[in-house]
Amino acid sequence: MIKYIGSKRTLLPSLVRILEQFPELTSVADVFSGTSRVGHAFKRAGLRVIANDHNAYAHCLAECYVAADLEHVQRDVSKLLDELGRLPGRAGYFTQTFCIDSRFFQPKNGERIDAIREELERKCLPSPLRSVVLTSLMEAADRVDSTCGLQMAYVKEWAPRAFNPLTLRMPDVLPAVRHGRCEALRMDANEAVRTLDVDVAYIDPPYNQHSYLSNYHIWESLVLWDKPDVYGVACKRLDCRERKSKYNSKREHQLTFDDLIDAASSPLLVVSFNNEGYQSRQEMEQRLARHGTVFVVTKDFKRYVGAQIGIYNPSGDKVGTVSHLRNEEYIYLVARPALSERIPDALERLERLAATAACEDRAARDQ
Repeated sequence: MIKYIGSKRTLLPSLVRILEQFPELTSVADVFSGTSRVGHAFKRAGLRVIANDHNAYAHCLAECYVAADLEHVQRDVSKLLDELGRLPGRAGYFTQTFCIDSRFFQPKNGERIDAIREELERKCLPSPLRSVVLTSLMEAADRVDSTCGLQMAYVKEWAPRAFNPLTLRMPDVLPAVRHGRCEALRMDANEAVRTLDVDVAYIDPPYNQHSYLSNYHIWESLVLWDKPDVYGVACKRLDCRERKSKYNSKREHQLTFDDLIDAASSPLLVVSFNNEGYQSRQEMEQRLARHGTVFVVTKDFKRYVGAQIGIYNPSGDKVGTVSHLRNEEYIYLVARPALSERIPDALERLERLAATAACEDRAARDQ
């Protein structure tokens, strides 16, 4: 999957194991789906998943990793990737904008992206087939970019991977699950929760001023293929200035979050938030306690790579130092009465499993 700030890769085992403790909960909504890494893991665990995100690139990823079923798309996608992978490069909007006007990709790869994307537009593929192929292209481009993981800037010298040739691969599309058809929505999160009838709502909202649209504007343009006017060194889409989320506003975050939680009707809410967010752990526990009994699981993890290497100006000069290298991620479980009595035992079982796994890892290393 694409490189992504706020990725929950390290949290996935804990999230899946928590839900495994409650086999009667068979459906989950990923309200802010992003890369759909979490929704993908839930679907792999056999749950019916509804993934939602308001950005076009995230909706594309959700159609691929959540809504699409392998048995329905595998043959067609394999044929298309083979055909598209043989196309010669042809410079166009993408090459000019992201290889010449800026330096996110080598021109040879930009030309391939242009040719493949234009051919996809011409084919007018149905969903979710179109999204699976687009995801393959997005991930192929991600493997040869020259960034630190964000598209706010490109690195001063070419990243070694940027010299590699663009190669299309079959995304890790999963088979259908027995609990019902999985879906991908493209809605405002606060509106989406009002329409969802699921057992679990997984809520991982933006937590500070950084906009995902600005951080991943190239993917938005690649998916929409609207060839927008751009601004700045990073060649951002002009609508990055207008398409603002209230979750990125310190003034509006709490009221917007409260509205979302008030509207969520699932028996179990799983809320992911970290210690760099607009709301502290104490504030979050107080707000969530109005909706059920709150339990907290804490995880320590590395900050994203851009935060680890320092702060640079557009000329590539280091202008600031890193304040800290690790964060704490909090998983808040908000349970209605029928579930709240069972959660302490479930968390205790998880701790025992984690302790056993740690002992086994140490024993394996010592052998």
